Amino acid sequence: MHEDGNLLDGLRERLAASEFHTWAGMEVVEASTGEVTVAMDVLDRHVNLQGLVHGGMLAILADTACGLSIRSAMEAGRLHVTTDMDIHFLSPARPGRLFGRGKAVRVGRSLAFAEASIEDAEGKLLARAQARFSVSGTEAPS
Repeated sequence: MHEDGNLLDGLRERLAASEFHTWAGMEVVEASTGEVTVAMDVLDRHVNLQGLVHGGMLAILADTACGLSIRSAMEAGRLHVTTDMDIHFLSPARPGRLFGRGKAVRVGRSLAFAEASIEDAEGKLLARAQARFSVSGTEAPS
């Protein structure tokens, strides 16, 4: 996955290099093969008209946690793209630190499947998601 073999550092560097994920306030806090936890600091700019965390932000967190869990479990250099995601919002989320815990369920040569749970800092379950990914080709060197 990463030249020096350090999965956590490699995923952190990848997210930190993304302007989108930086804007969203995301960082990788834990990683092992097939399991990744991403944290997001939700600010006022991430809330809806009711003052709750916008569902789209929870979906971004779920998609990122699922995607990185797949990335951590597949061959280095392969591409993976979300093809569909199903998310269930279980409880309203308020601004603060949220966690997306992604788990790769199956990573094949052309398809992958992952699940994620979204929790607040107290461990309250806010959402559950599952996603499928197309796995193909190889990334262009950076």
